[in-house]
Amino acid sequence: MSISSFVKTLQNIMRNDAGVSGDAQRIEQIVWMLFLKIYDAKEELWEFHEDNYESILPEEFRWRNWAVDAKDGKSMTGEQLLTFVNAELFPTLKTLNVDENTPINKAIVKFAFEDAYNYMKDGVLLRQVLNVIDSIDFTDYKERHAFGDIYEQILKDLQAQRASGEYYSPRATTDFMVQMVKPQLGERVADFACGTGGFLTSSLNYLEKQVVSVEDREKYNQAVFGIEKKAFPYLLSITNLLLHDIDNPTIVHGNSLEKNVREYEAKDKFDVILMNPPYGGSEKDSIKMNFPMNLRSSETADLFISVMMYRLKRDGRAGVILPDGFLFGEDNVKVAIKEKLLKDFNLHTIIRLPHSVFAPYTSIHTNMLFFDNTKPTEDVWFYRVDMPEGYKNFSKTRPIKLEHFQPVMDWWDNRVEIINERDEKARKFTVQEIIDRNYNLDLCKFPQEEEEILEPHELIAHYIADRTRLNKEIDEVLAEIQEMLGEPL
Repeated sequence: MSISSFVKTLQNIMRNDAGVSGDAQRIEQIVWMLFLKIYDAKEELWEFHEDNYESILPEEFRWRNWAVDAKDGKSMTGEQLLTFVNAELFPTLKTLNVDENTPINKAIVKFAFEDAYNYMKDGVLLRQVLNVIDSIDFTDYKERHAFGDIYEQILKDLQAQRASGEYYSPRATTDFMVQMVKPQLGERVADFACGTGGFLTSSLNYLEKQVVSVEDREKYNQAVFGIEKKAFPYLLSITNLLLHDIDNPTIVHGNSLEKNVREYEAKDKFDVILMNPPYGGSEKDSIKMNFPMNLRSSETADLFISVMMYRLKRDGRAGVILPDGFLFGEDNVKVAIKEKLLKDFNLHTIIRLPHSVFAPYTSIHTNMLFFDNTKPTEDVWFYRVDMPEGYKNFSKTRPIKLEHFQPVMDWWDNRVEIINERDEKARKFTVQEIIDRNYNLDLCKFPQEEEEILEPHELIAHYIADRTRLNKEIDEVLAEIQEMLGEPL
């Protein structure tokens, strides 16, 4: 079954169910069932390799024993199926006995269902959905990996329905950043707001090419670590890693900002950190207390940058996607964060991204920052990725592709300044030049205004950011004029 037809078939079935409202709920329905189907396939493999394997699930709640239609007229459907799912299956999964000694590959079942729900009210339609999902053979390596593309489409469709600052990171962006950071087997890659697991799976795809032995496979299985605050993205990321043959997905369901950053020890640090943290959010005051006074920001993304700095190993590498506001922000906290980043780390590259990279989820202007924990910053290279020829905007149907990053990939290991008259596409700035600009990193800008179609709340955020920038520029011009006139500032 093709990618589009699989998802479309399931959604069409559920559109006839009065209990499911909208595509977001339909996809949530698909995902909890997919998880159980995939988990059952993984258990088949674990049983084959482990003579004494015992499932955390009671026998009657394993997918093979309630969801599979043997075509003998005995499979549950209608009210019987609904009653089983609502009154027995979900309560059991939510209350599984899990403690600190429970293996990760078993504990994830309870964690995945903590906030999952069955919205369907028609047991006959539910049976039809189960049958379509059960038609995928996840014990077959090729079919399981081919399904990764279907899952990718599910994530895109889901994120198109959701808001609140959460959005899907295009595969091209995560693949590009992984290729620039170059994780190696034996290193651990972390994302402290991993969402659906995009950076982690891109890292695994990159690392899988390095696997040539049993020992390498063990390193691969332990290569990634994630934390996700919200329950549903957590379920999505766990399922994503199972599809990538990670038997014990080390993804924590929690808030990365809840621990005091000054308490991190060597064991809490990572070789590689890759993130696209949530923007525009704010945390309660008790969370801010986990950071030194000068780093206590009201902006969620700022707090995650600090976490990255405190959790990056010596000689470790990091990449992060941030909005323009971080680059030109000159409030005390942003300046302090950038000062620490330049003083304690090597911020070697900033990639300016064209608008609408994250369309249709957001049109906020974004940038990729790459730094390592090797030495203080001496120079920062800026490179502007222009909109590809023939594109006015990226969109859901015409997303950014890895090939659009080819010019910057060619430039990466052979860096030269690209300056035409007043247009700076690539340029190196010394750390002193940046300090003299009061840590303003808004350099190598796009030369012309870009046409954008924004959602109302994004339009407001965009105008506020532009107003802040313009007010700053106006103040600087007025200060120069007043100084020329000899008037007091």
